[in-house]
Amino acid sequence: MDGLMNESFVDFVGGVQLHPGEGTRTAVPVILIGICVSGAVGNLLVMLILYREFGRARGSEVKALLAAVAATDLAILLLCAPVRALTYYRQSWTLGSLVCSTADWFQHACVAAKTLTLAATTRAKHNPVAVPTGGAKRPPRLRATWIHGALALIWTFSVMFPVPQFLFASLQTRGADTFICVSAPPACAADFMSLFYKVYPALTFALPAAFTLAYYVKTLHAAVNHAAAPRSGARQRQSKVTLVLLCASGANALLLLPEWSAFTWTRLGFHKPPVGLAIFAQVLLYSSSCAIPAILMTMYDDVRRGVVVVWFASTCRGARNASCGNRCPAKSEENGAELGGAREEGGDDKAESNELEKNFPDVEHFWTGRRNTHVEDDQDPVPWEREEKML
Repeated sequence: MDGLMNESFVDFVGGVQLHPGEGTRTAVPVILIGICVSGAVGNLLVMLILYREFGRARGSEVKALLAAVAATDLAILLLCAPVRALTYYRQSWTLGSLVCSTADWFQHACVAAKTLTLAATTRAKHNPVAVPTGGAKRPPRLRATWIHGALALIWTFSVMFPVPQFLFASLQTRGADTFICVSAPPACAADFMSLFYKVYPALTFALPAAFTLAYYVKTLHAAVNHAAAPRSGARQRQSKVTLVLLCASGANALLLLPEWSAFTWTRLGFHKPPVGLAIFAQVLLYSSSCAIPAILMTMYDDVRRGVVVVWFASTCRGARNASCGNRCPAKSEENGAELGGAREEGGDDKAESNELEKNFPDVEHFWTGRRNTHVEDDQDPVPWEREEKML
């Protein structure tokens, strides 16, 4: 491996290749597959819950952008991570020239779009759209024009900026039947690529992440230290959402920092980074796609309530399939119709008991009247029995 790292084409695309370590061949693909499965389930659940919030007219601009982040993470986990897992397992490139040209380009586009989308949440409103009651005038719908425009601009920038990753990726032969995918820019483009490798990480990661973290830290500091009067419920809710976004942006920046450091180090450093650092950085990159849905499901109140609703709905549905009767609690709003049906079934029993009470109106009064009566010693409580005996 040391001889390989001293060659000119060490800028691998799609994962480190020709690595002789047997542990890397087995452990890294297993880790990546586990991250893919858990992260895909988490992001799908977040997208489902946020879609449900919009269906209940409880959507907001922040939720729309968080749904876009979840969709981007899902694309990274399903389309990018399996390529790296297969590359580490085969220790060479077996996916053809088209995937070789687009592997790093697509992954960098998704990572940059996620960072810029989190930065766009600083301009989004946290308040949900209220549901009209009675004859109230219908509130204005969520103004999604600027959200659509922002997402279109973000993805256009994210797709166009890493184009050199697409242009200079190529297959190289290594032996008789072994191919590797590397990035090999020509000598005439050396000055341009040197400038590109300095500007690209700054515009797609460093500046957006620093701006996002600084904005949310300043917002929380102002909310905590400049609130003399007791805060209202809406202001408290806004502070909670700000804290959630700060944690999500901080986790994303922290987990992507090793990948961007290795990216810059590989292309501008005088010495190549250790192979272990490059592998560890790629694992952390995919872990960031699992961290954000975990933060949303544990800290964001609306998403957490949605998880509880989905959990109760799934457990009760499974219990009904197992013929458990009525042991499952009707916790979710979707089970309201079933609860109403149970009440209608119980209404027949109640009507029958009322009918019995109407047929025997004096029985309860008779026993209630005699329950606490005091009987004197010289008074016979059942004189008719004594008369029968006398006869």
